[in-house]
Amino acid sequence: MENKKKIRSYEDLEVYQKLCELHIEVNELTFTFPKFELYELGSQLRRSSNSVPANIAEGWNNRHINIYLEGINRALGELRETKHHLTMALRKRYLEEVKCKNLIDRYNECGRMLKSLEKSLSAWKSTHNL
Repeated sequence: MENKKKIRSYEDLEVYQKLCELHIEVNELTFTFPKFELYELGSQLRRSSNSVPANIAEGWNNRHINIYLEGINRALGELRETKHHLTMALRKRYLEEVKCKNLIDRYNECGRMLKSLEKSLSAWKSTHNL
C-alpha cells in the first residue's frame, strides 16, 4: 500500500514545489541575459514563471471549487507563456538548447500534473453536485 502524504496546504503539492524550483532557476537564468533584456524578455520570463505557482496558491482552499479550477487554468496559461519566453530566449541565443529543452520538459511535466489536478477536482466536484 502506497503511503501518501496528506495535503494540508498548496505548499504540500508536489507540482507547486516543482514550479517554485523552476521559477528560482529561471529567475537566476534571466540575469545572464544581455543587460538590455533584463527589463524586457528577462522581466517577462521572471513574472510568468512566478505566476504559475502563485496562481495555484491564490486559488487554494477557496470556498468555490470553480475559483480554484480557474486558478489552475490561469497557472496553465502562465506555464505556456513561460515556455514561449524560454523558446524566444533560445532563438535569441541567450541560452543553450540543452538547457532550454530541460526547462521546457520540466514545465511540460508540471503541466501534466496540473491537468491531472484539474481533472481530479472536476471529478470531485461532479460527485458532490457542486
